Amino acid sequence: MSESLSIHHDESSHQFVTTVDGHRAYLAYMDLGKQTLDIYRTFVPDSLRGRGIAAALTEQALQYAEREGYSVIPSCSYVERYLERRQRHTDRAL
Repeated sequence: MSESLSIHHDESSHQFVTTVDGHRAYLAYMDLGKQTLDIYRTFVPDSLRGRGIAAALTEQALQYAEREGYSVIPSCSYVERYLERRQRHTDRAL
């Protein structure tokens, strides 16, 4: 993603949100208590896909979870794949 994204954490609606070219993209999660977040949905409009927006939203959410001491359940298939790729990259770097 070459452009800089402004991602807002809307804690009251449990979403990380950005607006690009007038279109809203978001990542939604549930706080299950016991320091656990269930990330269950990412949404990027068709016109914005392929620009790294879902990855940026996911990274922001994961950074938030780590900073606040949450464990993450990746119910969203995109987030699950993102974490798998991240782990493979980490394993190769070791």
